[in-house]
Amino acid sequence: MSAGSRRHVLLRWGLPRDPRAGEHVLGFVLTTVVTIVVTRGLLQLTGFPQVGGETLHVAHVLWGGLFMALAMVLALSFVGPVIRPLVAFLGGIGFGLFIDEVGKFLTNDNDYFFQPAPMIMYVTLVVLIVLADVLHGRRPPHPSEQLAAAADHAVAGLAGGLSPQRREVARELLRQGSGGRGEAEVEALLAAVPEDHSELPDPLELVTRKVRGLLRGVVRGSWTTAVAGALLVLALGGGVVVILTADDGAPSWSLWAAAASSVLVVAVAARAWTLLGRDRYDAFQWLRRAFTLQLLVTVVGLYRIDPWPATAVMAIALLGLGVVQAEKVRLERTGQGAAH
Repeated sequence: MSAGSRRHVLLRWGLPRDPRAGEHVLGFVLTTVVTIVVTRGLLQLTGFPQVGGETLHVAHVLWGGLFMALAMVLALSFVGPVIRPLVAFLGGIGFGLFIDEVGKFLTNDNDYFFQPAPMIMYVTLVVLIVLADVLHGRRPPHPSEQLAAAADHAVAGLAGGLSPQRREVARELLRQGSGGRGEAEVEALLAAVPEDHSELPDPLELVTRKVRGLLRGVVRGSWTTAVAGALLVLALGGGVVVILTADDGAPSWSLWAAAASSVLVVAVAARAWTLLGRDRYDAFQWLRRAFTLQLLVTVVGLYRIDPWPATAVMAIALLGLGVVQAEKVRLERTGQGAAH
């Protein structure tokens, strides 16, 4: 058996990866972040009310557990790929409500306002993203995984049909799995599935489509570099403001981590700038590293200093990373990144 056809141990265990798993995990994480921000914002605006009266306190961690249980029940109840975006969405809401109260679980006095809590939440979500990258970003998909995903769509379509859009997705997966065992059978199964335009709405796809449209509009213009650079400068500037205005209670390690990593981000961005005229794809690779470093290190320190400004810096950095990634995809599609 050749190296190219050798099957990973996960495949031998019957665990093919979902091609959209990265999107689902990202949607789960972003839903978690939005849930935390909205929850903390509403609680702060309403004066942190106690739900349940004088005797009981219905903590929102309980609602988080209910949402996560509901997501698990849905994931265990239905076959096919249609349910997964809804599971990621409901699970993200539940996990956000759950982890928002992490301070209560780590302190003897059940302190919701435990200062390191926002940083702990952020680091937890970063670890989940890194874990997803280890599972899905380090090893290219095996043809059998693409065929399994195409068959997954077909199996769901046997019950309710396939919309033209979902059928096209399945056919593309079938094309990417060309040459794999069972290709002809999956193709025949897809051909037997009737057409049906009704399907469960994808709450994450609705937002993703809007963001993609925005990013496509940005990367089509000649000012993509300026937009990415401006977002990086804005995020760096926001971080500097947080560092300079930190109160005396901020741990020195968080200040040093945020400051040192910001300097490193500038150095990485400078490297990207020197490459722009010679190799645009490589330059955007370095810009991606700059934004990633900012999200993985700088923002962690900022969250320990002041959570709300850190959230703003994180949002700007995520938007910048999206612009950079969209430009990289455009360059790959036009052949300018094929050699990389």
